[in-house]
Amino acid sequence: MNILDKIVVEKKIEVSRLPSRTLAAGDLRDAMLEQGERRDFVGALRKPKLGNVGLIAEVKKASPSAGVICADFDPVRIAKEYEAAGASCLSVLTDEKFFLGSLDYLRQIRAAVKIPLLRKDFIIDERQILEAIEWGADAILLIVAILTDAQLAKFHSLAVESGLAVLVEVHDEAELERALKISPKLVGVNNRDLKTFKVDLAVTERLAARMGSQKEAILVAESGIHTRADVERLARCGAGAILVGESLVKHGNIGGKIRELLVG
Repeated sequence: MNILDKIVVEKKIEVSRLPSRTLAAGDLRDAMLEQGERRDFVGALRKPKLGNVGLIAEVKKASPSAGVICADFDPVRIAKEYEAAGASCLSVLTDEKFFLGSLDYLRQIRAAVKIPLLRKDFIIDERQILEAIEWGADAILLIVAILTDAQLAKFHSLAVESGLAVLVEVHDEAELERALKISPKLVGVNNRDLKTFKVDLAVTERLAARMGSQKEAILVAESGIHTRADVERLARCGAGAILVGESLVKHGNIGGKIRELLVG
């Protein structure tokens, strides 16, 4: 059993504790209206504040592959530094067991910054989409590897109809083919092999070449991005945005590292 399988097992237990209810798009739209104005996640990535690619900067304390990344973790401080340095959007880890995240971080950060927020978690139930809305997300992550085609289509439709942006994450050609069937506006390519944890930027290059007629979708490169050369390499193959967490959080100067990545 790889780490993703272990996370899903735990996530099923977590979801089983949520109040039982069936959600329609109208329910989610109502929840969005109650939360006030949404921030345009896709639009922010299309118009980067700095450089030529959008940056989704990740508020991240730990991961299964790296352990604790930031011992002195202050999510609001980090989020403010990201925004001040020119990040287009933020990704906020809300998984507690494996990433030491929290939905409360999402709420705290929303009150502290003005840029759009992604709830980064392992969504396997529509009730988690409602949670994302209620705690302040403008976008959610859907990981193709942990969803059936029916779930992927249903969750994507519910989220989009409610007004949320959706980052659809893939790891290989088969997953990309499945993802493209729902015509997503955001396709995330995770360069990390979840079985070995090996990271290879060539995964984004390989999948970018297979985007076909859906070139209008923003390709978001994820994982293994550490240098300006990495960013330039990914931009050349068609990535319109990058998602970076570990190399930013671990760096002593977040603003300096962001400038290094985006403008050299």
